[in-house]
Amino acid sequence: MATDQRLRLPVGIQTFSEIRDGGYYYVDKTPVIERLIQQNKYYFLSRPRRFGKSLLLDTLRCLFEGRKALFEGLYIHDKWDWQTTHPVIRLSFGSGVMQSRAELDVRIRYQLDSTRQALGLPPPADTDIAGEFTDLIKAAHRQHGQRPVILIDEYDKPILDNLRDPERARELREGLKNLYSVMKDADPHLHFVMLTGVSKFSKVSLFSGLNNLNDITLDAPYSTICGYTDADIDTVFAPELAGLDRDAIRQWYNGYRWGGRGITPVYNPFDVLLLFQKRQFGPYWFESATPTFLVDLLKERGVFTPALTAWHSRPALLSRFDVDDISTDALLFQTGYLTLKNIHEEVPNRPLYELGLPNQEVETSLNEALLPVLGVSHAIFDELVIRLPRLLKATDMAGLEAHMKALYAGLPHDWYRNNPIAQYEGHYASVFYSH
Repeated sequence: MATDQRLRLPVGIQTFSEIRDGGYYYVDKTPVIERLIQQNKYYFLSRPRRFGKSLLLDTLRCLFEGRKALFEGLYIHDKWDWQTTHPVIRLSFGSGVMQSRAELDVRIRYQLDSTRQALGLPPPADTDIAGEFTDLIKAAHRQHGQRPVILIDEYDKPILDNLRDPERARELREGLKNLYSVMKDADPHLHFVMLTGVSKFSKVSLFSGLNNLNDITLDAPYSTICGYTDADIDTVFAPELAGLDRDAIRQWYNGYRWGGRGITPVYNPFDVLLLFQKRQFGPYWFESATPTFLVDLLKERGVFTPALTAWHSRPALLSRFDVDDISTDALLFQTGYLTLKNIHEEVPNRPLYELGLPNQEVETSLNEALLPVLGVSHAIFDELVIRLPRLLKATDMAGLEAHMKALYAGLPHDWYRNNPIAQYEGHYASVFYSH
């Protein structure tokens, strides 16, 4: 929806009603949402952090609750049956860090109890979490006369927060599995289910029998369900573009693709909103949560950083993610540091995904984050990064040679002592590329 009037920027706002009532910009996602609801019943969506997953689920909540006024002027307003409403059970694990099964169980029980009160349901019988969740679903169906909707946000965060401690992560995984497994037998009582998160854990390890969960992460019709498109930037946010380089916006923040050939790339919404607010380019998304676990893992696995520009992977590898089996491909892709660039199919029905860095923000920031683990301190880097462009512009070859010698002279001997020559050379190539 185009507008000539400057509205408020919804930085960090994940509540649909606040955006619609508060005079904020809103990119209409209801055409995709309508298709989603019509096509299936159980959904799973993986997207990187701060990509709008929470707002998507809150939009669904308001829709199923029949809050018609909030959708005035949007695509779905005249196409939805507002007379039929459904009780909504919404759970989220997005806030805080849980470091034990006991803490997780407390969080789950608190949310189940809060939902009961919001739906006007009586207290549950004295039972375990699985029994309490089952009772909540059935009671909501019985009292409201319509099958409930379940929306689960950041379903995997308790596990991801503890990946450095595999035993603890497995303990939390079992706690979540105990909760999610309820939905299989509750199917007759459920109208719609959607789970969102960053990673895609295997159905066997976490969902225990919920085999009808439709993963739409790479489905073309839903590739733009989160994030902003070029058209969104040029229409919805047109009043914010004055004084900003349009091509630079695209270069810095566009480039995320989830799907096959011809897929419309999307912008990181968190970056775009902060750019419009601060009026200067910066790695806002990257800096919002430094990926220390990722950087350490890349160091441990000796990832050759130039390969990040053209990484090839089989579809099965991108879906392989578990506490005891974290593939580098899946980790980089699911967390948003690599994106789908192309699909090759040299052998029929055996696609090979070509992955690459999505945009300038990720390329620059990830390489800068990797330099310290490659042996280049931030102090050295800050000094050298100012000097390098000057030398290149002046075609000062002698100065460039001295510059590179200074760069490598600062590397600790431990980086290459007793290492195979291939790793030794790869390390130096990675330093050169990241620099």
